[in-house]
Amino acid sequence: MPKHGKKYRKAVEGASLLDRLPVEEAVAKSVASAFAKFDETVDVALNLGVDPKYSDQMVRGACALPHGLGKTVRVAVFCKGEKQAEATAAGADVVGAEDLVEKIKGGWLDFDSAIATPDCMALVGQVGRVLGPRGLMPNAKTGTVTFDVSGAVKEVKAGRVEFKVDKAGVLHAPIGKVSFGPEKLLGNLKTLLETVNRLKPSSAKGSYMRAMSVSSTMGPGYKVDTTLIKKFLEG
Repeated sequence: MPKHGKKYRKAVEGASLLDRLPVEEAVAKSVASAFAKFDETVDVALNLGVDPKYSDQMVRGACALPHGLGKTVRVAVFCKGEKQAEATAAGADVVGAEDLVEKIKGGWLDFDSAIATPDCMALVGQVGRVLGPRGLMPNAKTGTVTFDVSGAVKEVKAGRVEFKVDKAGVLHAPIGKVSFGPEKLLGNLKTLLETVNRLKPSSAKGSYMRAMSVSSTMGPGYKVDTTLIKKFLEG
């Protein structure tokens, strides 16, 4: 068993981390037990009833959170011609085509999200081995390969979260900062869960949302009673 610090032990004092809670209570407890000096991020871990080794059971997508993520997102856009001015006007931090690819080949990676127009994807492919492992590769399924660069940049800047199940069928995603308070975090979480629900593969059998927990960066994870998720989404 890992040894936890004094602040962590105090945060979980009197709480049973094995209890399965209503969604609202799990979020409230994760906010209340945050103890770090910085504004911790609240994360959700969702175990889905899918087997990602089958391509038709891969759950991957993105959604714009109504209350954002509470952080500054640096956006790079691969595009040409008039699209470059459009991307810059929308707030992109760096815009380019061949020049941007060469910059990345030289080791520059000072951005958090990348967007590309379809006609630039062959160029982007040249640095795919660099961007892919870092989760920076533009992808049509998450809306980051598009000719609507203005809309994509604004959405990413406002607070857009991308997600993808791992090999174990677990999806991890941030839903905002502790300082947001439970109400805004629940609003973001509802949008995320609705999106994940819509992406349920038709080939997935049995229970879809099998297990879920909510935690702040440094705090404990609070388990959610998944039988109450439907009620939360309908509320």
